[in-house]
Parts: sequence; structure tokens; C-alpha cells
Amino acid sequence: MKAEKIIIANLKCGGCATIIKNDLLKLDGVNEVSVDIENDAVNVTCGDDVDREIIIDKLYKLGYPEATAENGLLLQIKSYASCMVGKINNL
Repeated sequence: MKAEKIIIANLKCGGCATIIKNDLLKLDGVNEVSVDIENDAVNVTCGDDVDREIIIDKLYKLGYPEATAENGLLLQIKSYASCMVGKINNL
């Protein structure tokens, strides 16, 4: 088992956290996900064979790029869409 802490951009609320958790838990080998909204961090516990880049890629596709990556308007729009889906799932 290994733990990955990833600092991301565009994290706004519990809706964002819900969509991130749900989608990352669908990845093979990911066992646990927690989201720290105040620190813009995603903590992932996964098997040793899970490549960090797979997690980074999934976050990027959801609109939450790693904080060191380019964060253009398209990614910001994707994050708002993911956020809304997460909020709906929290109802």
C-alpha cells in the first residue's frame, strides 16, 4: 500500500469532493480517497502497482488539474460541471 497526496486546482466545495471521491474509487487498486477542501488536497491510498499519473489524469479529466499544471478556462469549466454533479449526488 502507498499513499499519495496531490494538491489540485479548482477545488471549491463538498460537491467537488464527492465527484472526486466517487470517480477515483472506481480506479483499479484505489482503496481510499479523502479530500481536504481547505488545503486543496486529495489523499489517495492505493496499491503499490497504481501509477500516480493515472490518478493525476483522472483528476485532470474531471477539471481538477494538479496545482503545478496549466489551468485554463476549459479545465475551470469542467470543474464547475463536476462540482454541480457532485452537489446533485449529495442531495
